[in-house]
Amino acid sequence: MVFGSAVPTVGVDALSAGDFLLDVREADEWEAGHAEGALHLPMSEFVARFGELTEKAPEGARIHVICRSGGRSAQVTNYLVQQGFDAVNVDGGMQAWAAGGRPVVDGAGGSGTVI
Repeated sequence: MVFGSAVPTVGVDALSAGDFLLDVREADEWEAGHAEGALHLPMSEFVARFGELTEKAPEGARIHVICRSGGRSAQVTNYLVQQGFDAVNVDGGMQAWAAGGRPVVDGAGGSGTVI
């Protein structure tokens, strides 16, 4: 599946437990609820903190980029693909994640919500 004409996209149902997930939402969204184990790099800080991604992403692993609904993550995915990374946008974002029954945790590790 493709977002627009060039951004590779996958549905939430295509993700498995071991997939590397990059959440590019802002801090308040992350604190309210996120996928456990995801790496949080807000889009607004992405370029400045890019080294964190290269340090934490498993070498050669696909990077699954997620935001609230798929717009911001599509932009970050496009950037990563242009840099030579194997990256895909998660279609529907955290809204689709939660709607699909996937667990959402808050900043303290309790039950979270997508805002």
